[in-house]
Amino acid sequence: MRIETLRLRSVTALSTAAVALVLGISEAAAGTGAPSPWETSMQGMVTEVGRDLSNFHTYLVWLIAAICLFVLALIIVVIMRFNERANPVPSRTTHNTLLEVAWTIVPVLILVAIAIPSFRLLRQQLVVPQADVVVKATGYAWYWGYEYPADQGGGFKFDSNMVDSKDLKPGQPRLLTVDNEMVVPVNKVVRVQVTAADVLHSFAMPSFGVKVDAVPGRLNETWFRAEAEGVYHGQCSELCGNGHPYMPITIRVVSEQQYAAWLTEAKQKYASVDGPAPVKLATAQ
Repeated sequence: MRIETLRLRSVTALSTAAVALVLGISEAAAGTGAPSPWETSMQGMVTEVGRDLSNFHTYLVWLIAAICLFVLALIIVVIMRFNERANPVPSRTTHNTLLEVAWTIVPVLILVAIAIPSFRLLRQQLVVPQADVVVKATGYAWYWGYEYPADQGGGFKFDSNMVDSKDLKPGQPRLLTVDNEMVVPVNKVVRVQVTAADVLHSFAMPSFGVKVDAVPGRLNETWFRAEAEGVYHGQCSELCGNGHPYMPITIRVVSEQQYAAWLTEAKQKYASVDGPAPVKLATAQ
């Protein structure tokens, strides 16, 4: 009896895992700011765009599941009703106007049902609102550099490299922790200008619903407004060479007071000591 119970539980667990894998959901909620073990759904979102993106993804999964079940039902009906044993004399029907109209209109309606929320989400992502903070992110082989412009209270830049596994502190995730984090204030619109210095990279932060290519010689941009303080991890999402898996992105979201204090500290920490030599202009005698 005990063996049968264990077998039943094993089958139930495997069935649940299979359904979760197909539908893109998980029994345990996915983590926020970092991947979770056995995660099958999207990470928890802390931005409005991210939540809309996650909801759209779930909507598409259910729509695809319904289409697959419908097609499966049609296949089963065809197998059961139109096999040689059930129909020894095959039908000679060649046209069905109603059926042909239906299989033309229904796919169009499905595409419209996908296109409308898709275009709305694209507009939400691409139309950048008035920014409170601007940060320039540059992808290098293989690390990230961040620059805070002077007119935004910055005037400094720094590099962000992955921390080696042997130097990690308790609680810091492997391959995702960096030495210098990008810091932004909570509930503020942050515009991120993204480029690359050498090869193609991609700036991606899953919990923000952000992903934009970093292209040499081109300045792309994206934006986010994080609604919760914390540390959020992402990675380069473009295969950029043998150092690709070692290009983590870490963004720390803090309060306005903490951000102001960090700016003051960062101006001293990242101050340039090798500035250009002053140019003397000739004056008329």
